Amino acid sequence: MSGLRDKLLRLRSSQTAQEERQAGLVSQPEVEAVQAQKPLEEAVQAGPPAAPSESPEETLSPEWEEMGVRIVQSTEGAFLVRESRYPLMHRHGIHELTELAEVQHSLDSFRKPENADPGYANLLFLDLETTGLGVGAGNVPFMVGLAYAQDESFIVEQMLIRHPAEERAMIGYLSNLLPSFTHLVTYNGRTFDWPVLYNRFILHGFRTFQWEPIHIDLLHPSRSVWRNTLVSCKLSHVEEERLGITRKDDVPGSLAPAIYFQFLADGKAAPLLGVFEHNEIDMLSLAALAIRFGHLLGGNLGKGPVPMPQEVEELLRTGLWLEKMGKTELAEPLFAAVAEHPRPTRKCLCMLAERDKKCGNWQRAVILWQKAVEDAGSRAGRHDYEAHIELAMYYEHKTKQLDEALVLAEEAYEIAQRRLAGLRLQGKRRAELELLRKRIERLQKKLIKYSS
Repeated sequence: MSGLRDKLLRLRSSQTAQEERQAGLVSQPEVEAVQAQKPLEEAVQAGPPAAPSESPEETLSPEWEEMGVRIVQSTEGAFLVRESRYPLMHRHGIHELTELAEVQHSLDSFRKPENADPGYANLLFLDLETTGLGVGAGNVPFMVGLAYAQDESFIVEQMLIRHPAEERAMIGYLSNLLPSFTHLVTYNGRTFDWPVLYNRFILHGFRTFQWEPIHIDLLHPSRSVWRNTLVSCKLSHVEEERLGITRKDDVPGSLAPAIYFQFLADGKAAPLLGVFEHNEIDMLSLAALAIRFGHLLGGNLGKGPVPMPQEVEELLRTGLWLEKMGKTELAEPLFAAVAEHPRPTRKCLCMLAERDKKCGNWQRAVILWQKAVEDAGSRAGRHDYEAHIELAMYYEHKTKQLDEALVLAEEAYEIAQRRLAGLRLQGKRRAELELLRKRIERLQKKLIKYSS
């Protein structure tokens, strides 16, 4: 029996354990999941053999019912479900859930070219609460949050296991539910949520389970657009800064494992309400974030609830992400806005110029490099000289304006010397200055050759 299961079983009170044994919940399927299908006689070591249940129906205590939790029973066992329904007109932050229907076709841009087009999009939002941070077999998803639109409602369905014996029943339920959806929407789900959940299918013997949805992990576009604009790309921070969502009295996700372990120790369900509510808000925020990126892909930036970015870097990175998603026609107006921005940064000017250079748009690239050079010359202190070098290369190799290229190379050398003043010139720093010096010497020789 695994160390984590031993820990969970020790934490359960003797009264709770006795009730579970009487109900027949410490079962062969659950033990198989943890011990890779060892015989029942070797696996059940936590207590006496399970006694037959006197009643096939289990009732929940009032504190569970107050939280809106119901029990789901099957041949595999039992687990708990809490279901919340929202009308599609419900507003979460600045977005209404009804906007999901408007952007679903745009979200199909996340589909890889080799994937067959399902013809429609049926979105399933997923978020787990787990006992740890790893993706190995020792990390148990004690709560699985799902959300989806059905008829005129947005349904948040949260599954909870009260102990390891209930996990197999929950996994069996999910194996029937998940394949009915074409798209999976998560936040860091490619790295965490889905690998953790899929491992539980394997661990519990569901080796024939097959589901290959179009996986939309919203962490990646969030980082692409906001990694240098926001302090953090955690979902709770993105929703507050960009989706108009403010959480009140929220239980941090980092405390969820401790709350669950405390529940296993004392059997008191009330503190789990905070975990349920945190997970529920995560699901609604996932839907709102999917709406935001759906609007971007649909060309609705600057329209309705999706404002045009004010910061030049967010403007540029939004354009670069749209271009990466195959929406170049939507990205180009943003690039033009960056080029004309009243408060550009040298970094953004050089980033856009590098993009234009690769695309062969030399005219705008030169203008952007010139702006970056002017900005460096207008401010005191240590400055980057990337634009100087790029513009010098353009003058030397494209237009043969050697005088201008030499001036820029010398300015770059001066900037590098100021930036490295007081530092030991070793390794990369010494090589940096040496390259600039060689560029200057080469340009000087070319000028002498052409003037003679």
